[in-house]
Amino acid sequence: PDLLPDSDNVTKIPNQDLAPGEQPAYMVKIPEGIRGGQQFPVTINGQQLTVTCPNMARPGMSVRIVPPPPPENNGATALDRPRKPPQRIANPNKQGDKTQMFEVVVPNGVKAGQPFALLAGGVRVLVTCPKNATNGQKIRFNLPVGLVNRPDGPKSKLAEIKLSYDKDGWTRTIRATDMKFQWTRFDERGNVDERTRFDTERSAYVLKLDYLDDNDRMRQGRVSLVTPEKGVVDSKIKSANGTELVSYTDIATAQMKSYEDKIQWFQDTCAQLCVEWNEGHMRMNVRRDYLLSDSMEAVMSLTRKDLRKVWRFEFIGEAGIDAGGLAREWFELVTEEVFDPDMGLWQNSATNQMCMQINPASEISCPDDHLIYFRFIGRVMGKAMFDRQLVKGHMVKHLYKHILGWPVMFNDLKDVDEEYYNSLKGLKDMGSDVEYVGVDFTVMEETLGVKQTVDLVPNGADMDVVEDNLPEYIEACLKYRLLGRYEAQLNELLLGFFDVIPEPLLTIFDFQELELLMCGLPNIDMENWMEHTEYSGEYDREGPEHEVCVWFWEIVSEYDQELRARLLQFVTGTSGVPAKGFSSLQGNDGNVRKFTIHGVTLDTCMYPRSHTCFNRIDLPLYEDREDCEEKMKIAITMAATGFDIE
Repeated sequence: PDLLPDSDNVTKIPNQDLAPGEQPAYMVKIPEGIRGGQQFPVTINGQQLTVTCPNMARPGMSVRIVPPPPPENNGATALDRPRKPPQRIANPNKQGDKTQMFEVVVPNGVKAGQPFALLAGGVRVLVTCPKNATNGQKIRFNLPVGLVNRPDGPKSKLAEIKLSYDKDGWTRTIRATDMKFQWTRFDERGNVDERTRFDTERSAYVLKLDYLDDNDRMRQGRVSLVTPEKGVVDSKIKSANGTELVSYTDIATAQMKSYEDKIQWFQDTCAQLCVEWNEGHMRMNVRRDYLLSDSMEAVMSLTRKDLRKVWRFEFIGEAGIDAGGLAREWFELVTEEVFDPDMGLWQNSATNQMCMQINPASEISCPDDHLIYFRFIGRVMGKAMFDRQLVKGHMVKHLYKHILGWPVMFNDLKDVDEEYYNSLKGLKDMGSDVEYVGVDFTVMEETLGVKQTVDLVPNGADMDVVEDNLPEYIEACLKYRLLGRYEAQLNELLLGFFDVIPEPLLTIFDFQELELLMCGLPNIDMENWMEHTEYSGEYDREGPEHEVCVWFWEIVSEYDQELRARLLQFVTGTSGVPAKGFSSLQGNDGNVRKFTIHGVTLDTCMYPRSHTCFNRIDLPLYEDREDCEEKMKIAITMAATGFDIE
């Protein structure tokens, strides 16, 4: 049969001296919009392949690849992909049907019930092999017409896009069976990575919220950390009357927008979900002296529909009409009080004093109603996003990931407790000697001087840690520190949050964008920032007078608010600025650690690197301003996808 033509961005390297059986090499030009670590499809020698963009590459650059040999038969290639892409089938349904049928041969090595990935119309799709199908057998599935290129026309713009963000090798794909989002990791050959044993470099978990009922006032549910392929999210949203308001196509398009345009799309969608004024609106009457208790009583009495109505506020005993100012003040005062460590619900992060984490011992501070408070906090945070208001409190990074249902990995422990993270790494490096340390599957918790032993697994005190079960021990520690310590509190917070915000709407954001959306872009005083910056390494002698440092500040001065905030997130771990300015910026040890620009040679690294534990950016000795500007922007904007960040 005729082979598919090579992609336009593929060029065979001429005059290659090949040994018998050796495959020729090709140069592949990286398409626009593709960033380091992301994957894109190409056709070479009749095979549809997936190429992973190297971390240091950018659009327009070419990478050298050697494709696998083509198969001798019409079955699967060395990548377990059909030699030809899925074939379009004339849709037998009535005219106007919004789906397109595809036919594909089950690849070699795929068993019944096992998933495999392929490109259908340029879209990466996850297909599960039916239980009654075998290798070489043809199966059919449908995709929405809006996703795929037309049979006789140019490719749809959506055929070029990546479905979602690439996070440490995990990619959000679309599941052909039900059109839901699912995280998938691909191995070196492009196949679905189905390794199940915990690995500190590759394994991940996502937070999943399972609803136990559909009560309109106080819905119940249960959160858990599951492997990413089990953390599925709907890709469409329905309006109150049951009609489809947002489709997968809408979400996939929004994912590729700029941050500013994402916010506009999000706010426009929320406006469509908002209950019309003539269908009812809510008046919130609260006493300033009893702000929190009055507000909680009012908000917790509402149904999910009420939470999407227009709210008007009145402080009892005070004159004033709420034209927006009182609402802004209410959200600011309530969230400021809730996040106050003295309240006992939240505490400062051990590694970043600007960020708040859930207090595992919140029940001691509010024994009767601490969980109700967390449901209330979730509703207030969701309503703030829904109504374009801001929250007065930055949370630790992994909580934003939990809200988004993003993968969390072993490295995320470093941002929670670096000392604990290093101790677990130390155990891993000990090999067989770990059994002599005397560690079991328990952890010691201390609250108000009272120590308590907590089992990480059932009967953990009876299980000693040895080399053979060390991966399971580290896995249990990860789950406990990222969820188990405050599972009940986070469960209520998310139930409240999703009472207002539909979960599919959040799939367009990464965790940095979510923080900026919830907390707002900071007003950064550039003079204060520059005045309280320290210089080290290659910049130690000349400091701010060094040519590269001069370029750095010129570039940052030209940034808009979003990019400055992203630079702060990249270097310090949060977009928050201390109330007293950069002079009081703290490191993970609680001591003042000023923003530091550390000079390194280009041999050390090509791109800026961050050390969030002590607020330092490693800035290479670039030879010209343009190179410095380009590398900085790539590093800052790609940090959320796992770009070379420490």
